[in-house]
Amino acid sequence: MASTDTREAARGDDLAGLEAGLDALDAVEVPRAPVREVVVRKVLPPLLAIALVLLGWQLLVTAEVTTPDKLPSPGSVWAGVREMWLQGTLLDVVWTSVSRGLSGFLLALAIGTPLGLLVARVKFVRAAIGPILSGLQSLPSVAWVPPAVIWLGLNDSMMYAVILLGAVPSIANGLVSGVDQVPPLFLRAGRTLGATGLRGTWHVVMPAALPGYLAGLKQGWAFSWRSLMAAEIIASSPDLGLGLGQLLENGRNNIDMPGVFLAIMLILIVGIAIDLLVFSPLERWVLRSRGLLAKS
Repeated sequence: MASTDTREAARGDDLAGLEAGLDALDAVEVPRAPVREVVVRKVLPPLLAIALVLLGWQLLVTAEVTTPDKLPSPGSVWAGVREMWLQGTLLDVVWTSVSRGLSGFLLALAIGTPLGLLVARVKFVRAAIGPILSGLQSLPSVAWVPPAVIWLGLNDSMMYAVILLGAVPSIANGLVSGVDQVPPLFLRAGRTLGATGLRGTWHVVMPAALPGYLAGLKQGWAFSWRSLMAAEIIASSPDLGLGLGQLLENGRNNIDMPGVFLAIMLILIVGIAIDLLVFSPLERWVLRSRGLLAKS
């Protein structure tokens, strides 16, 4: 009896020690990284990469590997930026495309999310339209521009139609992939607690599928932006206003290589900015909320 009591007491002490250790682990606060460390790790590398690209670009121009009408210098492209800024057209051109892209993406989000849930949760719907969504996702967005122009004309509705046809399949498929990766134990636990139907979808399925859903959103934005640029390049019209795609096409028509490079750089900068300002913080929040990223 005494030995049994001793073993039980020892087991109790072990459990108490384990609980204390887990509590201590949860209570550990990771200190925030110093500003200098953040600058060195996150700000300096991309700046260094940009500097190296510009240096290589200038070296190619200096070495005269080709004629200036095919490869303009960084200085001539910067002169174009400065000219547009002084004329007050730079921000207008960027905002024309950004506003269209964001509006189309939000509309695609409103359509793709319920569509993805429907495909993921209803077997008949998945069997019927799942392969179609995958096929649409692999179809180049530029293929939708000619029929969209014929159906809707040269207007903003045509632009949004091309964005939707490019982005909705990516968002829906991303959510389907996220739902497929939800552990069945989560679903059973939710049903046991009464989380069924829409309540289970909102409180169990969507939070558990968030990483895959977020990946689909990133891909959906990429498709939105690429679809918009394709539509603006092909279906340029004065009635549509001057966007980045039209700016790129105007540079090609005028054989203005500094203007072409300027448009390409602006398109690239907008894509990077959206990723850094919107999707990267969302990814960090998701990882941190799951304990996969230290607070810094």
